[in-house]
Amino acid sequence: MLEALDLAAQRGNLRLFSGLGFRVEPGSALVVTGANGTGKTTLLRILAGLCTPTEGRVRWQGEDVPAHAENLRENALYCGHLPALKDELTVEENLRASVELAGEAANSVAALEALTRVELGRQADLPARALSQGQRRRVGLARLALTRRSLWLLDEPTTALDTAGVTRLTQLLVTHLDRGGCAVVATHQLLDLPAARVKSLSLELATLSSNALSLPLS
Repeated sequence: MLEALDLAAQRGNLRLFSGLGFRVEPGSALVVTGANGTGKTTLLRILAGLCTPTEGRVRWQGEDVPAHAENLRENALYCGHLPALKDELTVEENLRASVELAGEAANSVAALEALTRVELGRQADLPARALSQGQRRRVGLARLALTRRSLWLLDEPTTALDTAGVTRLTQLLVTHLDRGGCAVVATHQLLDLPAARVKSLSLELATLSSNALSLPLS
């Protein structure tokens, strides 16, 4: 279980959000929406332990977790809004390297199977620089399929994906929730997830002058 208690974040003199609290139970997802600059990426980075909130705290499995806490890193998979691929490596090499960086192993057979499921089997031996933006995103979907982490933190995972790619992402999320995992997803696009298992959080600037935020949680 992931909890946020009275979180606040600031960028320079701009207060992004404050008093933010929520709980994400096993088998459920929190979908975070909001215009650019309202703090979606900052929130995910705080939850991933990559940066420290201005105020408040994050709890995982009932225990406070400071930034860079090992117990959270071992259980969370953070996927940023840009695909982290090395252009000189092949698609398969990139996939296996990203899984290994998460402390897990993926042999060539498993990697090729995961790439085939996201329609990249034929591109497995190509250098990553040959991929389109949508195909680069699909490598990230294959990574989700191969990495067993309880908490998924996904920043704009639908960017550059076509309809089939978004459908595959949704299927992966549902399977993850069915296994008892939980997820926080920042996205501009609606995902067809079971309504009973999803809460939504909207980060929107109420006024530029006061830097206030409206934080409805439904």
